[in-house]
Amino acid sequence: MSQKQMKEAFVSNQNGTSVLEITEGLCLPALCILCRGLLIIVSQHFCSSSHNSRTRFLVDFAFLIVPLVTTLTIFSSLVLLQYLVAIILGAGLLYEIYCRRTCYVRMPFHKICEKFLKVSLESEHIPAISCFRVVNSAFTAVAILAVDFPLFPRRYAKTELYGTGAMDYGVGGFIFGSAMVSPEVRRKYTKGSRLCYLTKSLYSVWPLVFLGMGRLVAIKSIDYQEHLTEYGVHWNFFFTLIVVKLITSLLLIMFPLNKSWIVAISITALYQLALDFTPLKSLILYGTDGSGTRVGLLNANREGIISTLGYVAIHMAGVQTGLYVLKRRSQIKDWIKVACCILLTAVGLFISLYIVQVNVEVASRRMANLAFCIWIVASCLILLSSLLLGDIILSFAKFVIKEAAVPCSWKLIQSPTANKKHLESIVPEAKRKEPTLCLITAMNRNQLLFFLLSNVTTGLVNLSIDTLHSSTPWALCLLNLYMFTNCLIIYVLHLQDKTIKFW
Repeated sequence: MSQKQMKEAFVSNQNGTSVLEITEGLCLPALCILCRGLLIIVSQHFCSSSHNSRTRFLVDFAFLIVPLVTTLTIFSSLVLLQYLVAIILGAGLLYEIYCRRTCYVRMPFHKICEKFLKVSLESEHIPAISCFRVVNSAFTAVAILAVDFPLFPRRYAKTELYGTGAMDYGVGGFIFGSAMVSPEVRRKYTKGSRLCYLTKSLYSVWPLVFLGMGRLVAIKSIDYQEHLTEYGVHWNFFFTLIVVKLITSLLLIMFPLNKSWIVAISITALYQLALDFTPLKSLILYGTDGSGTRVGLLNANREGIISTLGYVAIHMAGVQTGLYVLKRRSQIKDWIKVACCILLTAVGLFISLYIVQVNVEVASRRMANLAFCIWIVASCLILLSSLLLGDIILSFAKFVIKEAAVPCSWKLIQSPTANKKHLESIVPEAKRKEPTLCLITAMNRNQLLFFLLSNVTTGLVNLSIDTLHSSTPWALCLLNLYMFTNCLIIYVLHLQDKTIKFW
């Protein structure tokens, strides 16, 4: 076998792992982000340490990226131990903050909680959504390179036909996260006719056409290894995004935004019926002649073309979630209700997933069937709810510490029923205007560039190094260096106040 064939075989024919294991690993970043915020507060007010751009970057990298790298590699079987360490660290930091609080020192705990629940929040964006998108981007960036090394557990790789692998979550999570902040959700296209809206939507996909064609030409010209059953011969992730964008734009013209969840359920149900009672499933798996042919455009790219129906449903579910989460709310207690509601919905979907997998069909990334769509949406919701709850806990820490400021977290503002003198001093006006030194903000600002940069550097590493025979220490070092380089470039661009956007 050639080197290319060996690498393709190395990532093929995988059966995945349990939904529980993937969920455990997926929610760990939320706890790490909380610990990172609590550590920043402690260091600001109790350690008198400097908070320059270099220090902030290293802290963010250590709490956001390093745990992801270790969870997907050497500590893949010790996720619960990582949870224990993070919980102990977080609880210790929160206890230290509360014991040495600078506000409400003589007030009982339950009275402090009562006042905290009435506090109002101020933020141009919901921090949890930014963190959600960044966690997905960082997870994908680590996985696309780590999968080529032996230290990456094979059960985390993309599944061949049925099952749930950690990497199967990546595309669905990206589409769900993009849908939550789509122009329709943000009411960006509120002016003008439906034709004008559709024209703008069509125009917005041209960069994806350019990137998709560029990736196709690059891959074929250098004979780079590919997982054929992922999308097909010519299809790739960018083409899926294009089709999803065009179809959902038409659907959002035809149906009200607040009925997106009905559209999502209808699409997945009808698609699953088509898989069960028509030759559609046979077409995806074996082609038009039943022998696995790749002759013709449809046969060559049947997985990528037909599975877009499932991703359209995921996008519509993301639109509905974005409408709910981005709805204007003022007090902390309202956001606690939101987080709990999203968490309960996620639990309900996981129960539905079990029922569907037992009685209908097991989740399949290759087909993006009903079970796969339910799994993706449930996983996204449980990650989002954990990030929201983490930010609420962080807000409590900021509430009891005067002038505490944590990048990419909620800002506390004046509430009519609260102590005016205290709340006005929580975050001084000067601090509110400071530039945000934050890797999360930097990655969210140039998310597409980070994704492209990760793909390019992944290709360079694969072309330069024999990943299949790399030792564990060497592979771990390379993965951290690869992520450090990508993150540093994005962070420097952010410090220079640059957003790379060519459309």
